[in-house]
Formats: sequence, structure tokens, C-alpha cells
Amino acid sequence: MKGQLKTYDGVVYTLPVLLNWEIIRTGGVPCDSFTAVCLYERSMAEVLPRVNRFRAAVDGVSVFYGVLDEYEIHQSEQGLLLTVAGRGLCALLLDNESTAANYQRATTEVILRNHVTPYGLTCSAALPLSGAYAVSSGVSQWKAIDGFTRRYGGFSPYFDHVGRVILQKNVAGKTLALTDGSPVLSIVKREQRYGVLSEVLVVDKSRGVSHQVKNEPFLSRGGSCRRVLYTPGKSTYEAMRYTGTYQIEESRKDQLSVEVKLQGAFAAEPGDQVTLRMERTGISGSYRVEEARSSLDESGETCLLTLKER
Repeated sequence: MKGQLKTYDGVVYTLPVLLNWEIIRTGGVPCDSFTAVCLYERSMAEVLPRVNRFRAAVDGVSVFYGVLDEYEIHQSEQGLLLTVAGRGLCALLLDNESTAANYQRATTEVILRNHVTPYGLTCSAALPLSGAYAVSSGVSQWKAIDGFTRRYGGFSPYFDHVGRVILQKNVAGKTLALTDGSPVLSIVKREQRYGVLSEVLVVDKSRGVSHQVKNEPFLSRGGSCRRVLYTPGKSTYEAMRYTGTYQIEESRKDQLSVEVKLQGAFAAEPGDQVTLRMERTGISGSYRVEEARSSLDESGETCLLTLKER
């Protein structure tokens, strides 16, 4: 993998051979991030203060583009080294606050124009969404756009590997099939039951009505963790049901995860599908890649995939 630095005035500087590096891809929040280390050259002294972007490429094809947050020049018995680190372009939306806004009829185009494109971001795919929408003062631009797509599309936006905003539900990418014969360095399956909700009672005190939403699979295994939520007035039955269902689904997000470490970098991207048929451990099933952590260290290039149930 090769690294390039780009200054705010458009100058591109190609880094020397990278000694070690790590690129973490989530596609959203928490933000993508990168770290890279190379030999330091005196000519970098004039370039580094003006750098604001980092690009990584494999065989000339971009695999990451992000914001440079920091750099460090280090002299020791190992010689002169440069370390650069930063985040994906989602950082531009996370770091900037929105002003309060009330839209009688917000559209995808309006939301992009007011909360995304002012930061130099491009959108390569966007579903046409619209409806009344309010943005509270002090929230990040990411919250402004994420709240809109969640409300009218039922999904969160995400960023692709070159920093483009995708305003649609995660499109299934490639499918990776792994068996005992695959180049798997390690595999860990983890089930965490603490915090998983077994049922949610949603109460509308102004109308004197309530609705119970149950997590039947968890209840059938003896799980017991109830929450009572009080909603604002004039909550409809469907809104109350969605609130309870949403809380249960959120609590289940981290219940089951599988970590697979593979030889070679960039084996998969967030949103890709992974099918496991590991006979030795009995771990099998279809999963979605939530995080892909590619790196180079003394042991070579590897890719650590964090998988969640589809």
C-alpha cells in the first residue's frame, strides 16, 4: 500500500515506503481512521504544516481517503520516523455543529445542500426523501443528516472507501465464504447478554394507554430485562410500537459478534456479507461486516473483520 499527503492548496506528496500502517473502516460512526509510519525526509518539513488530507492506494486504486488530524516527527536510535494519523471524511460532519433549523418540507436535496456539501463532500447515491423536519441547535451536521434519513428512510447514511456520502440503505456488497481451509489466522465468537432487553413497556401518560413489545427469542431462553418508556403526548400506536421495537433492536446490536483475522489486507468492506462454515469450532452462519481493520506490522498484512448477525 502507498500513502499520499495532500495540502490545502492542492499539492500532492507521496510518502516513502510505509513501515507499518492501519486503516479501520466502519463506513459511519464510529468514524473511519488511519495511522501510517514511514521514514522521515527533511523535505517534508515545509509540506507537513499544510497537509489536510491522506490517501491510501493499492496498485494505483484508492482504498481510503480521509482527514489528517495529526503528524509526529520522531528521532531515536531507530532513526527519523514520521507518523501520520486521522479519520475518514465523516469527521467533517462530526466536527461541525449545525444551526437550529425547522423545515416544513425537507428534501434530500435541501438536507445535502445545507448540511453536507458546504464541507466539500460529494454524494454518489441518495434516495428521494421528504417531510417536516427540525434540527436542534448544537447538534453535529452528522446528527442533522442522520436524523433525517432515519426518520424518513429508516437507515443511517454511510461513507464509502473514497469518502463519498451514500444516502441509502447499505447495499449488500460482495460475499466472502470462509471454511476451515481458508487463510484464517484466528476466530473469536462472543455473545454478550448483559444489556439486552427482553421487553419494553411504552406508556403514553397523556392518553392513558400503553403498549408492550417483547423480545421473544431472548425471553424463550430465559432472558429478563424490562424497560418502561414514557413517550410525549399524542403518540400513535405505530409510533409507540416503533419506539419499543427500536429500543430492543438497539440493545441487541452487540449481543453476538464474531471476529475473524485473515491473511492479507482489505479482504472485505463494511456492509459485505461473510458466510462461515467452520467445522472445528462449530461456528457457522451468515454475517454482515461491521468493521474491517486492515494493517501491516512485523507479521505482515492482515485484515481483522468484526461481524454481526444479518
